[in-house]
Amino acid sequence: MQLSERFSDLPAYAFPRLRALLDTHAPGGDVLHMTIGEPKHPFPTWVPEVIAAHAAEFNDYPKNEGTPALQEALTGWISRRYGVDLPPAQVMPLNGTREGLYNAGMALCPETLRGKRPVVLIPNPFYQVYMISAMSVGAEPVFLPATKDNGFLPDYGSVAPEVLDRTALAYICSPANPQGTIATEGYWRDLIALAEKHDFQILADECYSEIYRDAQPVGALTVAAAMGADPERVVLFNSLSKRSNVPGLRSGLVAGGPESLKRIQLLRSYAGAPLPGPIQAASARLWADEAHVVENRALYQDKFRIADEIFSGVPGYEGPEGGFFLWLDVGDGEAAALKLWQETGVRVLPGAYLSRTVGADNPGRTYIRVAMVAPRDEMATGLEKLRDCLFK
Repeated sequence: MQLSERFSDLPAYAFPRLRALLDTHAPGGDVLHMTIGEPKHPFPTWVPEVIAAHAAEFNDYPKNEGTPALQEALTGWISRRYGVDLPPAQVMPLNGTREGLYNAGMALCPETLRGKRPVVLIPNPFYQVYMISAMSVGAEPVFLPATKDNGFLPDYGSVAPEVLDRTALAYICSPANPQGTIATEGYWRDLIALAEKHDFQILADECYSEIYRDAQPVGALTVAAAMGADPERVVLFNSLSKRSNVPGLRSGLVAGGPESLKRIQLLRSYAGAPLPGPIQAASARLWADEAHVVENRALYQDKFRIADEIFSGVPGYEGPEGGFFLWLDVGDGEAAALKLWQETGVRVLPGAYLSRTVGADNPGRTYIRVAMVAPRDEMATGLEKLRDCLFK
């Protein structure tokens, strides 16, 4: 199948779809964007200073594998956060985590697996790059519903053995986007054991791992190491965007087994764009500093409390365990998003735009995703308008 044919029935990306839904209608009040997960909390004041101090490095082609200072910061953070010590060769900075999540499929998914078309398992709803990566390499994306019935985490164990035997990669996000559900140690153990049995790799998207209510989420690398799993079994992705409020820095990381990172680095050397030197310098300092992360997390924990108060008594409301989205069941996500826009000026994203219809079922159809990234008071006002418009 030609690449163009693989994408022939692909719907438009979520945000162009949202503009098509809303922008022919006038807003019913002051516009408040609660659609995109673009952190708005302040980032450390020293970030521009570090970039300026290293500005001369814009004259140099950046290092693909990262500067020694950035490699040290990345391996140091992984050691502190996950309790796993990796050599620099098993960690690489990313020019935005989306780059790594996409290129993992290109680098790690074989053209055939045991003589058959490979499968990539994807939670549904999901971050859309997972699907595009699978489709780009000609793999079969298999969507697993992540619904209230299964705790908003996909049940990989329910997949038929013959499909698992064709599986090359399995994406998983914890805390989940959009639901905010956190994978427990037991969940990770079951998934890793399944991957060991059927010999597939887990692509662990943990970009929201530093934003949580109470207990720090356990990471896939931590559990895999404790189980003595194959070092290639888990490939970790994380980001400074949410952790440090610098989405425009486009800085993340990928870590995993030596063979996986060798392949990912080789692909990057041909087709990728390493982080510029000044960005690497700022990234190194951000990964090494935890004080600003603690402050940022406290701001989100305050927002969790505000959301819980505003939606107290609303049937079916469940605040997220982590991340910064609300996943609200409103009966019909598109209709609710349009009503909210026309009556209040608040913009939210229909859950169906983050989900794939399988058969006749789209697990996001009845939901809206609400990003709690605006300043505290502005966010509270938006949530109150939403509650009064859609739940009263």
